[in-house]
Amino acid sequence: MSMTDPIADMLVRIKNAAAVGKPSVTLPSSKVKVAIASVLKDEGYIQDYRVDEVGAGKTELTIALKYYEGRPVIERLERYSRSGRRQYRGKDALPKVLGGLGVAIVSTSKGIMTDARARQLGVGGEVLCLVA
Repeated sequence: MSMTDPIADMLVRIKNAAAVGKPSVTLPSSKVKVAIASVLKDEGYIQDYRVDEVGAGKTELTIALKYYEGRPVIERLERYSRSGRRQYRGKDALPKVLGGLGVAIVSTSKGIMTDARARQLGVGGEVLCLVA
């Protein structure tokens, strides 16, 4: 079965695993998913991630979730740009999540990064998801 939006699948798996208190979540890996996991780790939303080879050319991404006082650190994780409606924003129009307390993950020509980093570099791009 083919998946129409693998990034949305990744976000839903993380949300569901955090909602039931799982220590980690495993999903099929790709370069974009690893880049998103890297941004989540750098911003302190997850503990760690690793990529494991499971077969001939197949890899899995395992994300160790982070909790604070028994509650998941990620309270809000939602897809912004969808496969049917891509959302591109210039550097001045990038969304601010919770007045700057959260982050928007943006795919730019210089890689996948947070909205703050994109503004700093003066680039816009596709807003992938919002995290708070």
